[in-house]
Amino acid sequence: MFVLSLLAALLLLAPARAQSVEDLVRQLPEGSFSDRAAVVSQLAATGDARLVSLLEALAAGDLNVVEETGAVVTLSGRGDPLDATDALTGEGVGEVAKASVERIRVNNSLRRAVRAAIGQLTVMSPNRNTRLSAAGAMFQAADPENIPLLDEAIAQEDDDGVRRAMEEARAASMLRTEASADDFAAAVDVIAARGGRASLGILTSALPAASDEARPAIEAGIRAIENRLALLNVAQNVWYGISLGSVLLLAAIGLAITFGVMGVINMAHGEMVMIGAYTTFVVQNVIRVSFPGLFDWSLAIALPAAFLVTGLIGIAIERGIIRWLYGRPLETLLATWGLSLIIQQAVRSIFGASNREVGNPSWMSGSFDFYGIAITWNRFWIVLFALAVFAILLVVMKRTSLGLQMRAVTQNRRMASSMGIRTPWVDALTFGLGSGIAGLAGVALSQIDNVSPNLGQGYIIDSFMVVVFGGVGNLWGTLVGALTLGVVNKFLEPYAGAVLAKIFVLVFIILFIQKRPRGLFALKGRAVEA
Repeated sequence: MFVLSLLAALLLLAPARAQSVEDLVRQLPEGSFSDRAAVVSQLAATGDARLVSLLEALAAGDLNVVEETGAVVTLSGRGDPLDATDALTGEGVGEVAKASVERIRVNNSLRRAVRAAIGQLTVMSPNRNTRLSAAGAMFQAADPENIPLLDEAIAQEDDDGVRRAMEEARAASMLRTEASADDFAAAVDVIAARGGRASLGILTSALPAASDEARPAIEAGIRAIENRLALLNVAQNVWYGISLGSVLLLAAIGLAITFGVMGVINMAHGEMVMIGAYTTFVVQNVIRVSFPGLFDWSLAIALPAAFLVTGLIGIAIERGIIRWLYGRPLETLLATWGLSLIIQQAVRSIFGASNREVGNPSWMSGSFDFYGIAITWNRFWIVLFALAVFAILLVVMKRTSLGLQMRAVTQNRRMASSMGIRTPWVDALTFGLGSGIAGLAGVALSQIDNVSPNLGQGYIIDSFMVVVFGGVGNLWGTLVGALTLGVVNKFLEPYAGAVLAKIFVLVFIILFIQKRPRGLFALKGRAVEA
């Protein structure tokens, strides 16, 4: 008898167990609101991710049933007939007449069941990212009705990061309940530990309705978040300053070599930066047309190309113009300024006056968060690139024969010439090296600035300020000067604006060189000190 009863029970349960998601969806239009809520709970138990959009449509009142076939659809279009789409699969099922469909009605209790089901489908999802996203959405919503579901999800969660996000969502929801003072204080501690402007907004909105017992905890949490945000703001400005300083370093380091060794005020240095950026544009265009699979390598190909192009142009400028003007700095300044205008006009004639698009490789796109500091990948790689160029240049200056000869010419040109160093050859290679580094700067700047004929003009004055502030011809002075001016600019800009900030920096440098005319790190040598 017991065996027969067990078999009968299994036969009764079998149809329910065998019910597919499609069968349950077809039951949604049937019965009362409570019957539909029961079906919604059964749907949530399936864990099928496709049901999220279907349930959202149900809660919004956009779900319909085709009376003839029983298909559950969403409708779009105007007039009659309307386009019907299967609510579960998202596939089109053709046109239906308005008279042949009936809207599936919902009330508040059914909407609550739908919201709980959506939360269960997402916060209980086997996919970690889905659970994390659901916890974030629940944190923003801060709905007290989500607390039981979050308690269940937290108890089952194995991932520490997801569990922490769920606990933060639970704490945000708890602040909108009439919890005990201890529970309220614990929730405030969780929100304050999370930090960020979203947490500050939640605590601030909870403050007016808080009881006298809970108010001190909320105020303490608000103060803690504000203090942390102030520190993060300082750290963010420091990063922005380092980022700007790395750009200034790239633009100025070649000028430091040229100015320090040769004493030439090269006003066309910015145009070398611009030519490097246009070289990147040309390289990317060739790759797009002929080798599209190599686009992520476009910058690696553009770097040596830009260095060679601008380096050869620099040597040609030195051999053709500069060598005739040594000892006449004003004429050198005027000649290179006129040359800069000629180069700009030549680029306009070849490429046009409008900005040119230079794409970012995939590894330089997007951003990441570092302890609350937003860092873009292109700026991050440019900082590393600037430091790498600086290190390589130090090795060239300290460990190669060219570097030894350049330092000898810097310290005492006449003595170096007397010792057999071909100073004209050193001058040409020095000018070419400085111009080549400016071309590398152009490759980097093409990733963060508009590539146009005026690109170099935006950096030439700042480059001269870095060189003078750091010490003419001193690489370490150029590094310290670039980073210092970059950070100072970024701290002044929020209060004075970009233009006034640069004016203040310029005034500071003018006052500084009155006390230290040779900059932070002055070169030493008989010729220099004479």
